[in-house]
Amino acid sequence: MKKKKNIGIVAHDNRKKDLIEWAAYNWQELAPHRLICTGTTGKLIEDMIFEKCRANEIIPPEIVRLKSGPLGGDQQLGALICEGGIDILIFFWDPMQPQPHEVDVKALLRIAVLYNIPTASNRSTADFIVSSTLFHKQYDPILKDYSAYIKREVDLL
Repeated sequence: MKKKKNIGIVAHDNRKKDLIEWAAYNWQELAPHRLICTGTTGKLIEDMIFEKCRANEIIPPEIVRLKSGPLGGDQQLGALICEGGIDILIFFWDPMQPQPHEVDVKALLRIAVLYNIPTASNRSTADFIVSSTLFHKQYDPILKDYSAYIKREVDLL
């Protein structure tokens, strides 16, 4: 994980307001990094952060907007994690509302755990991540070797 992080950002509809409030509070911590967001969340983040950066004469971060979560954005984030393109995942998901793409949400969270990506699913955890002394430093996460699992599956075939 390089000093400049690739931060995946996504929020379910009922949590977008919470995420934007969190990002507005932490915009200075986020500005030096690359933000990779799904659909509408990306547009909201982009508008808010660009406004803050312009007002403070700071160069805004690169913001990449993927598809909406239900249209494949969650899967795009998962693929980026697998390819080493996401260092941190901020995912404010709604535990009270069933999602039509629940299987994609579960898959994204599974991939984040599999690849040992710091993941925040609520504001408190997101605050801890961006306030960590590791947030602006190079960090090399330890990846578990899953080759034994793969070998066992192949042997079963």
